[in-house]
Amino acid sequence: MDTMRDRFIATTSRLLDEDPRLALVLAEISRDGFGRAERTHPDRVINVGIREQLLIGAGAGMALTGMRPIMHTFAGFLVERPFEQVKLDLGHQGVGGVLVSAGASYDWPAGGFTHMSPGDVALLDTLDGWTVHVPGHPDEAEALLRLAATGDDRVYVRLSLQSNRAGRPVAGGGFATVREGRGGVVIAVGPMLDNVLAATEGLDVTVLYATTVRPFDAAGLRRAVGDTEGADVVIVEPYLAGTSTAAANDALAELPHRVLGLGVGRAELRRYGQMDEHLVAHGLDPRGLRDRISGFVRR
Repeated sequence: MDTMRDRFIATTSRLLDEDPRLALVLAEISRDGFGRAERTHPDRVINVGIREQLLIGAGAGMALTGMRPIMHTFAGFLVERPFEQVKLDLGHQGVGGVLVSAGASYDWPAGGFTHMSPGDVALLDTLDGWTVHVPGHPDEAEALLRLAATGDDRVYVRLSLQSNRAGRPVAGGGFATVREGRGGVVIAVGPMLDNVLAATEGLDVTVLYATTVRPFDAAGLRRAVGDTEGADVVIVEPYLAGTSTAAANDALAELPHRVLGLGVGRAELRRYGQMDEHLVAHGLDPRGLRDRISGFVRR
């Protein structure tokens, strides 16, 4: 199976052929994959070098002319390093664009903490008007990218090497019900679904699947909880633990409830190891999730 990043390169190359409004701005990362696109569309495929602030500024300038820019690099270089440009050049100027990241929270541990970005979604959450997609499979990444390319708004598509075994329909943006139960609700975000399903096997819980986390599907969560007294909700995210707990609390403000946010811890792991070892260290493998979910859900 190809990776989400492979699918991004192939899909974006086709979209550049199909849509003259579309532009791609790179900062060296993935440039080799776009060689044909760069030769075919030299005026719409721009590589700014290792200048991430310019990456966002150039994309925003294109958006001001009516183009639809896709801006791409590793997550830490796309959201964290040029955050002021994301806030001002896109948000303050009121223009749209598509940020597509690679690397996720710890996809390339050998690259060190500079190439890890567990806080990217939480950081974007401080800004208004962003749609955030977290696909769990290359098929979902393609569908969400195509959706983002057609709009005019500000969209972040977070790609990862971690993937579920099978893709699922992503139309509509709300939470999809994967398993029904009566003892609580577990929301699995993107590539966390397979591990969540393994962890909750035999537990009487509802499992919801989210590939779009902003806007947060408050209505979908309320429907899943129903009128349960003392509802238990667990959110399993592949980035900073607790990123969406406030959104869940707001959704259930009129109902007694408890929310547990699971994800990447704040402490930096300095022995970088492999991606699977990071999952275990953060308790995001099936065994770790089972222990924490079963210890929290009361039914």
